[in-house]
Amino acid sequence: MQIYKSADLVLHHTFSISQTSQYIVEIESIEDLKSVYLKEEWKALPKLMLGKGSNVLFVEPFEGVAIVNRLQGIEVNETEADWKLHINAGEDWPSLVEWAVNKGIGGLENLAMIPGCVGSAPIQNIGAYGVELCDVCEYVDYLCLESMKVKRLSKGQCQFGYRDSIFKHELYQKSIIVSVGLTLTKSWAANTKYGPLQELISSEITPKTVYSKVCEVRSSKLPDPNVVGNAGSFFKNPIVPQLQFEKLQQKFPSIVAYPADKGMKLAAGWLIDQCGLKGYQIGGAQVHEKQALVIINKDNATSQDIVDLAAYVRQSVLDKFAVELEHEVRFIGRSGETSLKQLLGDKL
Repeated sequence: MQIYKSADLVLHHTFSISQTSQYIVEIESIEDLKSVYLKEEWKALPKLMLGKGSNVLFVEPFEGVAIVNRLQGIEVNETEADWKLHINAGEDWPSLVEWAVNKGIGGLENLAMIPGCVGSAPIQNIGAYGVELCDVCEYVDYLCLESMKVKRLSKGQCQFGYRDSIFKHELYQKSIIVSVGLTLTKSWAANTKYGPLQELISSEITPKTVYSKVCEVRSSKLPDPNVVGNAGSFFKNPIVPQLQFEKLQQKFPSIVAYPADKGMKLAAGWLIDQCGLKGYQIGGAQVHEKQALVIINKDNATSQDIVDLAAYVRQSVLDKFAVELEHEVRFIGRSGETSLKQLLGDKL
């Protein structure tokens, strides 16, 4: 376990904006993790679990303990019908997908190149190109912060929803995910119903061809956080009631949407694009020129630049479509998670 005091978080989140944390701790075992929470001098301090920092924006200096997840290891068990994977939470998600594809194990290829650690995947119920984590998840192991014991939740107990899970609600700030169990069937069937994947020739489809196509599309549209700071999709795709969608469709016939529970899921990137915001910049922050759903650290942006731009995008969409965007990126303040609404306060 490595401990750093008054350290810069710039290397620990993909926006790559300089911001300090009172402590940064790198943990390599569950015992390390327990010791962080049991350490007497840190008991009163807020704590934040970080994987790759691919979905966070530090809006203020963090006055607590930022915990960097270094829990490594993949166990593979094979049955007649399935591959059973047990993956520790600090493993890199994109590397896991690539590893599985190279091993000839299908089922994760649609989720290629989603940045972050395995431990973050269940929290967000990550998804792309018609597949979500819940489609392959068997269980999630977490450290209960009340009992300091590792507990297991089945897929059903995780209460997965669209970019949602029990870890955002009942177990929020009460648990730390330490490992994830996946079941990948050997009777693999490609999911190519979404967007560019429909271009694949059916007779040539394998997990590797789907993986390559997803990587090609994502690389063409999404900026590499190693090159330009960003946190991927900044806003969630909003879900609106069917009646509201029909009214929007009458006014905007080309609106992009998909059926979802309780209504229709609108493409947030399309909404932003229709507001003419691709390339729009405030300070050093910019709406990406190729993908309107992404906000980038274009030119030494401050966290305030990102916040101001996110607020402008949100208000623009609200004014044009009467649809309120919710940010997918987690905003972290001095003592923990906050939100755009809280930061803007009376300005909204």
